[in-house]
Amino acid sequence: MRQHWIDPADTLAITRQCELAGVSRSTWYARSESESPRINGTDEVLLRLIDAEYTAHPFYGSRRLRVILARQGHVVNRKRVQRLMRILGLAGMAPGPATRKPHPDHRVYPYLLRGVPVVRPNQVWSTDITYIGLPKGPVYLMAVMDWHSRKVLSFRLSNTQDVTLCVGGLEQALKRYGVPEIFNTDQGSQFTSLAFTQCLKDHGIQISMDGRGRAADNIFVERLWRTIKYEDIYLKDYTTMDALHRGLTDFFAFYNEERPHQSLDYQTPSVVHATAVGGGALIVDRYGNPASQAELTSPCTGLNPIHASLT
Repeated sequence: MRQHWIDPADTLAITRQCELAGVSRSTWYARSESESPRINGTDEVLLRLIDAEYTAHPFYGSRRLRVILARQGHVVNRKRVQRLMRILGLAGMAPGPATRKPHPDHRVYPYLLRGVPVVRPNQVWSTDITYIGLPKGPVYLMAVMDWHSRKVLSFRLSNTQDVTLCVGGLEQALKRYGVPEIFNTDQGSQFTSLAFTQCLKDHGIQISMDGRGRAADNIFVERLWRTIKYEDIYLKDYTTMDALHRGLTDFFAFYNEERPHQSLDYQTPSVVHATAVGGGALIVDRYGNPASQAELTSPCTGLNPIHASLT
């Protein structure tokens, strides 16, 4: 009976609700999983296809994805594609309706990074969640990245997209690397939740959130997902979460310590993060004021301007 007292939509974290109700988290999550809608075999195939296509072409929305699926022999209507995109947490990069919606009672914070030069490590961190298909069902990967160095600071895996996944990854990064000045997320309910935003406030971190439907506002994490999937996940075809976790642990170590990054002048993220030499970022809004845009796109040593309206 006490399990019914716990409300995932409440601003109070699930962990705290479980404590107050005297229910173990494992018990609640087991019940929650058993009551959640099952993904049938056809949906699982479509989810994998949509995820792969979106990774290759993140500017595709539901209309184009429906056409792509039809070309591959899967004739489905747009509403079904939109439903599956919501499961994946996907939104096309072009400005438009968002598929990740904040809780109606959660505050949405303004985007703070357009036109702001990122010139040092720990100036800006960001995070996101991506879908990974396994034979026994979907798994969600959350990672925290430093924008200046592109270093992956922490990652977490879960079979649910709840706030504990995100808070856990955030706390892990804070414990290992200290406190950033600004933390950027999308407007998903996990990130607008009181548990997540309060954790940031408690550490004196400024909160920034992408504009609605503007995946390019968090372009560096979007590029990270593409790298992970093409250089590891799609090649290895993991079958269990344990194997996936081991594989990602190895891949992120390689990504941070060994893999040369073109945007870092072929240095590694760990070297740039440790030395503060190289790296940098600049998000430019091509729909902004023309006069200020000329200033923002002027040459700036160590920066990699990103036009937020481009794919």
